[in-house]
Amino acid sequence: MKELKSARILIVDDEERNVKLLQVLLQSEGYATVSASNGRDALAMAVSAPPDLILMDIMMPGMDGFETVTALKAHSATQHVPVIMLTALDDRHSKLRALEAGAEEFLSKPIDRADLNVRVRNLLRLKEYGDFLNDHNQLLEQQVRQRTNQLEDAYRETVFTLVRAAEHKDEETGHHVRRISYYCQVLARAMNLPLEFHDAIFQSSPMHDIGKIGIPDHVLLKPGSFTMDEWNIMRTHCALGASILSSGGSPYTEMGAEIALNHHERWDGTGYPNGLKGAAIPIAARVMQICDVYDALRSRRPYKPAFDHQRSMNIIAHGDGRTEPGHFDPAVLSCFIAQGDRFAAIYDQHDDA
Repeated sequence: MKELKSARILIVDDEERNVKLLQVLLQSEGYATVSASNGRDALAMAVSAPPDLILMDIMMPGMDGFETVTALKAHSATQHVPVIMLTALDDRHSKLRALEAGAEEFLSKPIDRADLNVRVRNLLRLKEYGDFLNDHNQLLEQQVRQRTNQLEDAYRETVFTLVRAAEHKDEETGHHVRRISYYCQVLARAMNLPLEFHDAIFQSSPMHDIGKIGIPDHVLLKPGSFTMDEWNIMRTHCALGASILSSGGSPYTEMGAEIALNHHERWDGTGYPNGLKGAAIPIAARVMQICDVYDALRSRRPYKPAFDHQRSMNIIAHGDGRTEPGHFDPAVLSCFIAQGDRFAAIYDQHDDA
């Protein structure tokens, strides 16, 4: 911590002889001093280069000591600088007013040298200790931020590892999950969802089909249509994905499990695996669902060719018998339609080709 004798003290008094007296007394104790003759100059000096302590006269023309100390305590740069008020006044009202304005100490003129030295030393020690605690708290906050960043990096690495595993299982997954992240983030912002939701869904949405790792290759990679038994097996990827991710403790895997389980649910209750309806479907899954459908329409599948942007938008907005507007949360659907151009741009930027 700083040596007390290296402290810098600001003296504020409109009487030059009083300033000189205080300078002599303080400098003889080894303190450095600067001075101002009025409250406005003192405030400007203290804000630009905060001293360790301020000795301030109350009775000054213009901006008096009460006003000045109030302004000092209201400014973030000087609010922690201790102030000793100096005055010839000896009435109780003035002392209370000075203390209420924020002054830490009060000395009456003529100044007693021993009294001045004790009060200055004590306030400088308190200031020194306060500075030490503040620096220590800032260091702790920095360490917490660093640790938080490390944990977030670890969470993202978990997501990346899981998604890479899915890419090895299904070669179409890589481009699809990259687009999904951006789609979901665009919708989350358009819907004014909380800022932390934007990052969480960007990181979590790529894990929506992680359960396909548990689907047998003869079903997952089948080029033709599924039999009913195969379709029932394929549907289990939702619960499998949720089971895989539910053991994780990060906010990303928690949201990922929620999305994995529910991203095939539909607003009208005709989805799977649990037939959830309306707001019973988690919002992250509702956002993910429409993004997943759009990307599926844009992409080639064994049972269909890739559709262009306009046709895909028309199917989602008006239906085609397989996909219907009632499948989607109306608020999500409205934002999706408004952000259509952004979706087209994302698909073009991360095209499978």
